[in-house]
Amino acid sequence: MLSLLILHGPNLNLLGQREPGIYGSATLDSITQQLEQAARSLQVKLSSLQSNHEGALVDAVHAALGQHQGILINAGAYTHTSIALRDAIAAVAIPTVEVHLSNLYRRESFRHHSYIAPVAIGQISGFGADSYRLGLEALVHYLKHVEG
Repeated sequence: MLSLLILHGPNLNLLGQREPGIYGSATLDSITQQLEQAARSLQVKLSSLQSNHEGALVDAVHAALGQHQGILINAGAYTHTSIALRDAIAAVAIPTVEVHLSNLYRRESFRHHSYIAPVAIGQISGFGADSYRLGLEALVHYLKHVEG
């Protein structure tokens, strides 16, 4: 059975309270439940981590080597700032899908650049909580049918 790591970056623990006009009303717990339900139907195993600390996310990517076949990541603001997280994903070479609740390209210009995108197999943004489910489905499809 495929094992996937789900990483949630800074401030995502505040989903449901934090700027609902941008991020919606879904909480991180509800997104996790939605992902677990999708994982059962896709017959994959999920492990997830939310951290507000860049080093913890980098450590989780490193620890994924040999443990997980794919990574689904919403790096939050680290998307636009973290070369360290980008380098960790590149170093482990685990297929990674980047997801975002909001459409980065309809927001402030500093959000238009992602350090993660060039080392990810794809990026899904702008569909609210569904971005996670869509990203999970895309990652599983890639692992089973492209890399498989």
